[in-house]
Amino acid sequence: MVEAIPTCDDRDMTRTFDHLVADAESVSVDGWDFSWLDGRATEQRPSWGYQRLLAQRLARVRSALDIQTGGGEVLAGAGPLPPLMAATESWPPNIDRATRLLHPLGAVVVADDDEPPLPFGDGAFELVASRHPVTIWWDEVARVLRPGGTYLSQQVGPASVFELVEYFLGPQPEEVRRGRHPDDAVAAATGAGLEVVDLRSERLRTEFHDIGAVIYFLRKVIWMVPGFTVGQYRDRLRELHEQIDREGPFVAHAARFLIEARKTD
Repeated sequence: MVEAIPTCDDRDMTRTFDHLVADAESVSVDGWDFSWLDGRATEQRPSWGYQRLLAQRLARVRSALDIQTGGGEVLAGAGPLPPLMAATESWPPNIDRATRLLHPLGAVVVADDDEPPLPFGDGAFELVASRHPVTIWWDEVARVLRPGGTYLSQQVGPASVFELVEYFLGPQPEEVRRGRHPDDAVAAATGAGLEVVDLRSERLRTEFHDIGAVIYFLRKVIWMVPGFTVGQYRDRLRELHEQIDREGPFVAHAARFLIEARKTD
């Protein structure tokens, strides 16, 4: 349970702020499990249910690849896995975590630096999936798919959680706010020879209930505020802590889109 934030005097607020900061700085941010935020932050889930869709697709194929699997949590929860199941990951702590989680399920985890080419042969997989990829090398996705194979991905859309980003970095230019637009993904997929068969997008309410949740989120999702450290932003964090204390949760909106594309025969 989150400690109640007292408002009786500045001394109590300072102690509570320091406690929340220390707590959020000390916790591990390995993997892609956000359970530490339970009770401290909330985010609406997309209506399509990515893990459920992934499970349905995995049940239909005998070979699949999960790109940028993180700690393997999403893939592990979508089993049973097909006879040939591979996953790639670039960050060493996540590679170790995913290996421990996925090897017992029959999946091999391959260390990959997220630069082309993918370490697999042409037409190796019936299904390629990726949840929240940082980069998408569409030509490589198309290359490793078999003819008739499918790419399924849930991705972060434009200006996602930018209320929080702009709180720390200030207003962002329009070209930055428009980055990762679904229309660009469709164009890139089509350019790689894939046929887009499904595209959906939603904006989802996100609430941060204490400053510890904000710090943990920015430590884990490192591209939101590049180079984020508590020391660099301590004054701004304290102001936000006081705002949450006065007004309630800090509200932002996450952008998500689902894209499914097929490699034509």
